[in-house]
Amino acid sequence: MATTAPLVTPAASPVGVELYWLPLGAGGWFVRLNGRIWEAVHARLEHRRPLALYHTALVVRVPEGRFVVENCWPIPDTAGAASRGVLVEGPVGSRRMGRWRVFRYEVRCWRDGTIADADEAVASPQRVSGDPAVARRLLELVGSLPTPVWGRDELGTGEMWNSNSVIAWLLARSGLPTGELRPPAGGRAPGWQAGLAVAHRATPAVAA
Repeated sequence: MATTAPLVTPAASPVGVELYWLPLGAGGWFVRLNGRIWEAVHARLEHRRPLALYHTALVVRVPEGRFVVENCWPIPDTAGAASRGVLVEGPVGSRRMGRWRVFRYEVRCWRDGTIADADEAVASPQRVSGDPAVARRLLELVGSLPTPVWGRDELGTGEMWNSNSVIAWLLARSGLPTGELRPPAGGRAPGWQAGLAVAHRATPAVAA
């Protein structure tokens, strides 16, 4: 993805969709370190400088309430899934390993939920819609997300599926324009294009 910083519009309405750009590994050194190593290897292979990596999440507000939509791994526990609004789970690494909780990811549609690293978000929130119909449509789509293996390119998009793929898929399938959405300057969001590619293969969720 290009690295032009997005324009951030402060939330002016209680209804709509807001996008958060979260530094990968914010609040946790292990994920951050591994992300930097992964990006250093890819930058060397692609003959470019390493960039900051971002993970994305959404806050969706409708008249009925406020919801956090986020793809998370590892899963903290299975007993609390309902309280976190978990609607979808998928395998990490391989489908065979997905039988164990540590190798599964979850997608939350969490009423009154929190984004753990929201205070470290950059150029956020980015308001992408103020239309309540679009916001409701996006929430309805969460339960129908595809669940390919996290970290692999099972769907043949040329890019691995991950948390950014989930958010990009939801935005595109909701009928929102995604062409102008960019991570903050000097950063990139691996997996974003995979989500867009899969969303555009399917029959559009709404009329153009």
